[in-house]
Amino acid sequence: MTDQRYRIDLSGHIAECDANYVRLMKLLPDLRVTDERAIGLDLLTGSTMVRLCVVERCPYTTTVRLQQGTPGHALFRTPAMTVRLYHDARTAEVTEYQNERGFQPVYDYPNLGMRLPDEKAQINKLLSELLSFYLQTGTSTQPVTLGNQ
Repeated sequence: MTDQRYRIDLSGHIAECDANYVRLMKLLPDLRVTDERAIGLDLLTGSTMVRLCVVERCPYTTTVRLQQGTPGHALFRTPAMTVRLYHDARTAEVTEYQNERGFQPVYDYPNLGMRLPDEKAQINKLLSELLSFYLQTGTSTQPVTLGNQ
């Protein structure tokens, strides 16, 4: 009998996180001095905004909150996630998704939270797809810089 457990594609996961870092830096090129950037999206269901807000700055990391749309004003949940950028390693990883955090690399299945075995990888893949979509179709508005509050 073969082992059917999920196995992490570590090199693929690292490549995904590295590409997400590059995408985020394209969306926030002046990350060191910009606190927030709004991106306009024209969707089939109407226009919406994506907000990228810097939550925390440290010497080697920056934490950014991504919120699409207006919470509570849609028929479905809009993406909301927190991403930590590691500048020394030039990588970015989702640390919170839809107000849930602490994702494990692998989950046994079934489990109490009904998380998929590769939940963490899927959340980072979703970030990749969202960032690519924003880069292709979004229109950037003026950034809010430090001291412009």
